[in-house]
Amino acid sequence: MSSGSVAAPVSSNEKHDIQYIEDTTSALPPLPPTDPVLERRLLLKLDRVIIPLTVILYLLAYLDRGNAGNAKLQGLETSLHLTDTKFSVVLACFYVAYIVFNIPGNVATKLMLPSTSIAMGAMLWGIASSLQAATTSYAGLIVCRLFIGIGEAFFGPSVPLYYSYWYKRDEIAFRNALFIGMGALAGTFGGLIAFGVQHIHSSIPTWRILFLIEGLPTIFFAIAIFFVLPSSPEKSKYLTDSERELLLIRLSRDGLVDTGKFDWSGLRRAVTDYKVYLCGIIYLGVNITLASISGFLPTIIKSMGYTAAEAQLYTVPPYAVATFLTVATAWVSDKSRLRGPFVAGFMALSAIGFGILMGVPHNQHVRYFATFLVVSGAFTCIPLMLSWCSNNCGSQSQRAVEVAMMNGIGQCFAILASFIFPSSEGPEYRKGFGLNIAFNGLAALTALALMFLVKRENEKRDRIEGPWPKEDEGRVDTVGMHDLARGFRYVM
Repeated sequence: MSSGSVAAPVSSNEKHDIQYIEDTTSALPPLPPTDPVLERRLLLKLDRVIIPLTVILYLLAYLDRGNAGNAKLQGLETSLHLTDTKFSVVLACFYVAYIVFNIPGNVATKLMLPSTSIAMGAMLWGIASSLQAATTSYAGLIVCRLFIGIGEAFFGPSVPLYYSYWYKRDEIAFRNALFIGMGALAGTFGGLIAFGVQHIHSSIPTWRILFLIEGLPTIFFAIAIFFVLPSSPEKSKYLTDSERELLLIRLSRDGLVDTGKFDWSGLRRAVTDYKVYLCGIIYLGVNITLASISGFLPTIIKSMGYTAAEAQLYTVPPYAVATFLTVATAWVSDKSRLRGPFVAGFMALSAIGFGILMGVPHNQHVRYFATFLVVSGAFTCIPLMLSWCSNNCGSQSQRAVEVAMMNGIGQCFAILASFIFPSSEGPEYRKGFGLNIAFNGLAALTALALMFLVKRENEKRDRIEGPWPKEDEGRVDTVGMHDLARGFRYVM
């Protein structure tokens, strides 16, 4: 602390709680000032390459992840003799593999160049997705879905970590929203593509054509990712030396510069951090809804009295609205440096949507309106939660593990969602809608609780250290201490 700061008296209990502050290294020398014009120019240069490559790849990922729901309405179940239970197992296989490989996928991003690990994952799931078109059995479809899950585990959780290599904490949510917003946009494209494919007259079943059309582009894009995606600030040839220096100064101010190697103490800190488990509970509520939408939105809309082709088309507007709200909300969240209120609000909105779907079974116009609430609620919360979890980690190593842990915990209910919409329960789907209401509500309450806890922790640190940052101590050194470092403050 600077000599001019006077901290409030601290109780003995608080001294025990914040021993980590007194154990950290002394303050680092102040950072040089930077030119805001050059910073904006640097951000634009990063955004021109990093954002298009990652968001287009997520669009392809979400198409490949969710096309089984569209293929179901095009005869997949009939061709491969799938019962409701077998189709649910097919959906669940993706999430099982995705959960198991979440942490290895994120750690691989840290151990090797992100451009390499992400490209490898994209190539794997692109090949597996395309091979679904050639499957002739239930077992073959399961194998393909497992490999799609493995490949996406090396990509989905890694991108928020990768963004933290380049952007400050109050710049990440908006870019995560552009990234995740492609998932909602993929729902729009997916419905339109499925609608068009359904009208193709061919001796080949249209569901096979659908898998090829949506799977093959991923293979070619994976090659582009390998060669074009910037690797890391320290090694990328995309930056000049002066741009690299400016970027590292910006990240240092936010405590985001790392050693470059995986710090195993970050793993220990991650598994003992209560916040990641609360984030995981919130993400359970988000993912049960996301998986319900991905696997069954066309089926839910078809149960409102539409034909299969019309149902594909009517999935488009809810996804389009969700795309806009996802990006707009994240922008406001970054500007206000708040995550919790938006997460709680949109999870409550989703719960209301499911309540309408369950409680108003005969007014189809009202039920269709409810799908807008559900889709917007789920998609808007994903980038907010990825950013919130990432923001409150003090190092890249801790961040790699915690974001993967949150994803892994949350995806457990994606498996559950694969089994809660049996055809026999339509159109009310009381089991599916009821579980979504319950866990959306729990997610909203947990978000409010997490907000309160990190606010209290920030206030405690302010009493010990004085308000942060100080003019003469603008840098936060998180190496070794992670989010327990002196000067680190949590985002609410």
